[in-house]
Amino acid sequence: MIDMLRQQEATPAAYPDTPSGLSDGATALDPSTVWARIEAYTAHRFTDRQAIWTLEGAENDNWAPPLTPVTSLSAEKWDGSAWVSATLSEGPFGYCIPSDGVFRITAQVGQGPVPAPVSEAFKRLAEYSVEIGADSMVTGHAAHQSHSYNLAGEVQEDFSRQATWAARAIQNSGAGDLLRPYRRA
Repeated sequence: MIDMLRQQEATPAAYPDTPSGLSDGATALDPSTVWARIEAYTAHRFTDRQAIWTLEGAENDNWAPPLTPVTSLSAEKWDGSAWVSATLSEGPFGYCIPSDGVFRITAQVGQGPVPAPVSEAFKRLAEYSVEIGADSMVTGHAAHQSHSYNLAGEVQEDFSRQATWAARAIQNSGAGDLLRPYRRA
Protein backbone atom coordinates (compact mmCIF):
# COMPACT_ATOMS: atom_id res chain seq x y z
CA MET A 1 0.00 0.00 0.00
CA ILE A 2 1.24 3.46 -0.89
CA ASP A 3 1.19 6.21 1.71
CA MET A 4 1.08 9.77 0.40
CA LEU A 5 3.38 11.65 2.75
CA ARG A 6 2.93 15.06 1.15
CA GLN A 7 1.29 16.87 -1.72
CA GLN A 8 2.39 20.29 -2.91
CA GLU A 9 0.51 22.10 -5.63
CA ALA A 10 1.73 25.39 -7.01
CA THR A 11 -0.65 28.27 -7.56
CA PRO A 12 -1.09 28.67 -11.32
CA ALA A 13 0.32 31.71 -13.06
CA ALA A 14 -3.25 32.45 -14.20
CA TYR A 15 -6.65 30.89 -13.78
CA PRO A 16 -9.02 30.41 -16.73
CA ASP A 17 -10.90 33.41 -18.04
CA THR A 18 -13.99 34.47 -16.13
CA PRO A 19 -17.17 33.23 -17.86
CA SER A 20 -19.42 35.87 -19.38
CA GLY A 21 -22.96 36.59 -18.27
CA LEU A 22 -22.28 37.45 -14.62
CA SER A 23 -24.10 40.13 -12.66
CA ASP A 24 -22.19 43.30 -11.78
CA GLY A 25 -21.71 42.03 -8.22
CA ALA A 26 -20.31 38.69 -9.38
CA THR A 27 -18.07 40.40 -11.95
CA ALA A 28 -16.60 42.54 -9.15
CA LEU A 29 -15.45 39.44 -7.21
CA ASP A 30 -11.85 38.30 -7.51
CA PRO A 31 -12.15 35.40 -10.00
CA SER A 32 -9.08 33.65 -8.56
CA THR A 33 -10.98 33.19 -5.29
CA VAL A 34 -13.85 31.45 -7.09
CA TRP A 35 -11.49 29.30 -9.18
CA ALA A 36 -9.48 28.33 -6.08
CA ARG A 37 -12.69 27.20 -4.36
CA ILE A 38 -13.70 25.13 -7.39
CA GLU A 39 -10.24 23.55 -7.54
CA ALA A 40 -10.33 22.71 -3.84
CA TYR A 41 -13.50 20.73 -4.59
CA THR A 42 -12.31 18.99 -7.77
CA ALA A 43 -9.35 16.97 -9.00
CA HIS A 44 -9.33 18.49 -12.47
CA ARG A 45 -7.16 21.50 -13.28
CA PHE A 46 -7.69 23.74 -16.30
CA THR A 47 -4.47 25.77 -16.20
CA ASP A 48 -0.91 24.50 -15.99
CA ARG A 49 0.98 24.26 -12.69
CA GLN A 50 3.46 22.00 -10.93
CA ALA A 51 2.46 19.34 -8.41
CA ILE A 52 4.86 17.33 -6.26
CA TRP A 53 3.90 14.21 -4.33
CA THR A 54 6.10 12.42 -1.83
CA LEU A 55 5.10 8.78 -1.47
CA GLU A 56 6.23 5.74 0.44
CA GLY A 57 5.48 2.39 -1.07
CA ALA A 58 6.56 -1.13 -1.80
CA GLU A 59 7.68 -2.72 -5.03
CA ASN A 60 4.85 -3.09 -7.58
CA ASP A 61 2.44 -0.91 -5.61
CA ASN A 62 0.22 1.09 -7.96
CA TRP A 63 -0.27 4.83 -7.63
CA ALA A 64 -2.40 7.25 -9.64
CA PRO A 65 -1.93 11.01 -9.46
CA PRO A 66 -4.80 12.59 -7.50
CA LEU A 67 -4.85 15.60 -9.86
CA THR A 68 -5.66 15.50 -13.55
CA PRO A 69 -4.78 15.90 -16.38
CA VAL A 70 -1.08 15.12 -15.98
CA THR A 71 0.87 16.52 -18.93
CA SER A 72 4.36 15.41 -17.80
CA LEU A 73 5.77 13.38 -14.92
CA SER A 74 9.17 12.49 -13.47
CA ALA A 75 10.15 10.43 -10.44
CA GLU A 76 13.00 10.30 -7.95
CA LYS A 77 13.80 7.87 -5.13
CA TRP A 78 15.38 8.83 -1.81
CA ASP A 79 18.54 6.73 -1.41
CA GLY A 80 19.21 7.77 2.17
CA SER A 81 21.19 10.90 1.38
CA ALA A 82 19.87 12.34 -1.90
CA TRP A 83 17.13 12.08 -4.50
CA VAL A 84 18.13 9.91 -7.47
CA SER A 85 16.24 9.54 -10.73
CA ALA A 86 13.76 6.67 -10.91
CA THR A 87 11.56 5.26 -13.63
CA LEU A 88 7.91 4.47 -13.04
CA SER A 89 6.26 2.04 -15.42
CA GLU A 90 2.59 2.22 -16.25
CA GLY A 91 0.50 -0.34 -14.40
CA PRO A 92 -3.12 -1.42 -14.38
CA PHE A 93 -4.13 1.30 -11.89
CA GLY A 94 -1.70 4.10 -12.60
CA TYR A 95 2.05 3.89 -12.15
CA CYS A 96 4.01 0.99 -10.60
CA ILE A 97 6.51 1.78 -7.86
CA PRO A 98 9.76 0.00 -8.93
CA SER A 99 11.03 -0.84 -5.41
CA ASP A 100 10.43 -0.26 -1.71
CA GLY A 101 11.16 3.26 -0.53
CA VAL A 102 10.27 6.93 -0.57
CA PHE A 103 9.61 8.55 -3.94
CA ARG A 104 9.14 12.12 -5.07
CA ILE A 105 6.92 12.52 -8.12
CA THR A 106 7.01 15.87 -9.92
CA ALA A 107 4.36 16.57 -12.53
CA GLN A 108 2.85 19.31 -14.61
CA VAL A 109 -0.92 19.18 -14.23
CA GLY A 110 -3.71 21.17 -15.80
CA GLN A 111 -4.91 21.85 -19.29
CA GLY A 112 -7.91 23.59 -20.86
CA PRO A 113 -10.39 24.31 -22.26
CA VAL A 114 -12.95 24.78 -19.49
CA PRO A 115 -16.06 22.65 -20.18
CA ALA A 116 -19.48 24.36 -20.19
CA PRO A 117 -20.63 22.69 -16.92
CA VAL A 118 -17.56 24.04 -15.09
CA SER A 119 -18.17 27.55 -16.45
CA GLU A 120 -21.76 27.31 -15.26
CA ALA A 121 -20.56 26.10 -11.84
CA PHE A 122 -18.30 29.18 -11.69
CA LYS A 123 -21.30 31.42 -12.43
CA ARG A 124 -23.48 29.78 -9.79
CA LEU A 125 -20.77 29.95 -7.15
CA ALA A 126 -19.90 33.57 -7.99
CA GLU A 127 -23.54 34.69 -7.85
CA TYR A 128 -24.05 32.87 -4.54
CA SER A 129 -20.85 34.40 -3.17
CA VAL A 130 -22.20 37.89 -3.85
CA GLU A 131 -25.02 37.10 -1.43
CA ILE A 132 -22.51 35.94 1.20
CA GLY A 133 -20.92 39.37 1.09
CA ALA A 134 -24.22 41.25 1.12
CA ASP A 135 -25.20 42.98 4.34
CA SER A 136 -28.45 44.87 4.27
CA MET A 137 -31.68 45.34 6.13
CA VAL A 138 -33.30 42.67 3.97
CA THR A 139 -30.53 40.06 3.79
CA GLY A 140 -28.98 40.49 7.22
CA HIS A 141 -25.31 39.99 7.97
CA ALA A 142 -23.59 36.93 6.49
CA ALA A 143 -22.62 35.68 9.96
CA HIS A 144 -26.21 35.74 11.22
CA GLN A 145 -28.38 32.64 11.17
CA SER A 146 -31.62 34.57 11.42
CA HIS A 147 -32.82 38.05 10.72
CA SER A 148 -35.98 40.03 11.30
CA TYR A 149 -37.06 43.56 10.56
CA ASN A 150 -40.27 45.50 10.90
CA LEU A 151 -40.97 48.79 9.18
CA ALA A 152 -43.47 50.74 11.29
CA GLY A 153 -45.71 47.70 11.57
CA GLU A 154 -46.37 47.84 7.81
CA VAL A 155 -43.74 45.45 6.49
CA GLN A 156 -42.47 42.47 8.46
CA GLU A 157 -39.69 40.22 7.16
CA ASP A 158 -38.19 37.22 8.97
CA PHE A 159 -35.84 34.53 7.78
CA SER A 160 -33.51 31.92 9.15
CA ARG A 161 -30.76 29.91 7.51
CA GLN A 162 -28.37 27.15 8.47
CA ALA A 163 -25.19 28.23 10.21
CA THR A 164 -23.22 26.52 7.44
CA TRP A 165 -24.86 28.40 4.58
CA ALA A 166 -21.68 30.24 3.57
CA ALA A 167 -19.33 27.29 4.09
CA ARG A 168 -21.54 25.08 1.92
CA ALA A 169 -21.62 27.55 -0.97
CA ILE A 170 -20.54 24.92 -3.54
CA GLN A 171 -23.46 22.68 -2.58
CA ASN A 172 -26.04 25.38 -1.86
CA SER A 173 -25.37 27.23 -5.13
CA GLY A 174 -25.84 24.10 -7.24
CA ALA A 175 -22.24 24.26 -8.48
CA GLY A 176 -21.40 20.95 -6.77
CA ASP A 177 -23.87 19.02 -8.92
CA LEU A 178 -22.26 20.38 -12.08
CA LEU A 179 -18.76 19.59 -10.77
CA ARG A 180 -19.53 15.97 -9.86
CA PRO A 181 -17.69 14.50 -12.91
CA TYR A 182 -14.57 16.48 -11.94
CA ARG A 183 -14.74 15.63 -8.21
CA ARG A 184 -11.89 14.11 -6.24
CA ALA A 185 -12.12 10.33 -6.04
